[in-house]
Amino acid sequence: MALDQSFVGRTYPPTAPYEVGREKIREFAEAVGETNPVYTDPEAAKALGYSDVIAPPTFVFSITFRAAGQVIEDPQLGLDYSRVVHGDQKFSYARPVRAGDRLSVTSTIESVKSLAGNDILDIRGEVYDEAGERVVTAMTKLVARAAEEA
Repeated sequence: MALDQSFVGRTYPPTAPYEVGREKIREFAEAVGETNPVYTDPEAAKALGYSDVIAPPTFVFSITFRAAGQVIEDPQLGLDYSRVVHGDQKFSYARPVRAGDRLSVTSTIESVKSLAGNDILDIRGEVYDEAGERVVTAMTKLVARAAEEA
């Protein structure tokens, strides 16, 4: 069953703040094979003008995807998550994510499409710091594969 087009534009409440930790950034950088010291060494980051280590660009995915869970789990939307694959991901940064940031995410359904029986859902996650300044916008595309015929 196709997703309801009336959900386009629906915005979900902001998430509770997520505190970005220096150790989480280091662990993430190691996990993705990132060796730039700006991600692990506070002095290297300060030498480049940052107040502390910064996060690799894709670090914020874990925060924005968790926030997108509000959309995914919305029973009124009717998304069958067992059929979902991650179709695409894009980030548009206003500034890097830094250790010590407390970030909240507001998720909005940007579009709902149906193509060859597949539902395609675009979710925009706006990430803000405690001062209310936008840090990054994440665009997540989810594809719910068409049900196989018996």
